[in-house]
Amino acid sequence: MTAPVTAVLIAGPTASGKSALALALAERFDGVVVNADATQVYADLRVLSARPSDADLARAPHALYGHVDGATPYAVSSWLQDVEGVLSGGRLPIVVGGTGLYFDALTRGLSAVPEIAPEIRERWRGAGADVDLHAELAKRDPVMASRLRPSDPQRLMRALEVVESTGRSLSLWQQETGAPLLAPETALRLVLAPDRSALDLRIARRLEVMLEAGAAEEAERLVSRGLPEGAPVMKAVGVSAFAAWKRGEIAREEAVERTRLDTRRYAKRQSTWFRNRMPDWRHVAPEGAEAAALDALMIRGVEGR
Repeated sequence: MTAPVTAVLIAGPTASGKSALALALAERFDGVVVNADATQVYADLRVLSARPSDADLARAPHALYGHVDGATPYAVSSWLQDVEGVLSGGRLPIVVGGTGLYFDALTRGLSAVPEIAPEIRERWRGAGADVDLHAELAKRDPVMASRLRPSDPQRLMRALEVVESTGRSLSLWQQETGAPLLAPETALRLVLAPDRSALDLRIARRLEVMLEAGAAEEAERLVSRGLPEGAPVMKAVGVSAFAAWKRGEIAREEAVERTRLDTRRYAKRQSTWFRNRMPDWRHVAPEGAEAAALDALMIRGVEGR
């Protein structure tokens, strides 16, 4: 017998139409749209992270959007603690986003890594380009260094701060995983898998909309706060390029092109992650995703309006 649906999970690369699908399902099934995107949690990144508009917020309840200040460290464990309360709120949770690690922790559990000492976290997060993070990790934790790419600074910094703070490799902590908050078989799990050329067009169009909505000014305000360069909020796509344009260091066209290319690369990394780490999810084209979701929910007995 098929397990009853307790949640809908929608993953996909940036600009693939995830939020529109989540909103349509929330309206149809009296649900709450729950953010699972690591950039959309930050109050400082409303435009640059393409958070839901005021009009969207008025159509259905939303949770975990813009509730974290940019200066506040926010790990996967933080999101997992926050989402636990939303899951028990009474409405059908429709969890949507592009951060695969959030979905991984939600459906597979999370290792119980102790809290990292603030001074250690700040030192590694602020290391930036002055330190060869991969080489440093190879000295301290060769197992994790063999698993991570030199071009993945966020995970390298995480592995470094864990081994320094706890004296144990992150790989060992990852073997001690707690029970997941959500049993995978009780969720409708979808990955939006858009055609690459179509996604590139969507990225370009959305970038122009973001510029009209004040993306460059938002980047300028964020940089003016003087946060560490290694802070996750400062690594959001568009922040450095648009801030450089507003300072007069590069032309508008260059800032736009840099951001467009960075967004395409980010979307490609996301898509690769979803293909490799979510093979048991249903991968659907965006244009057919709503029909597929409605059919699946109705088959499993979820009644809509």
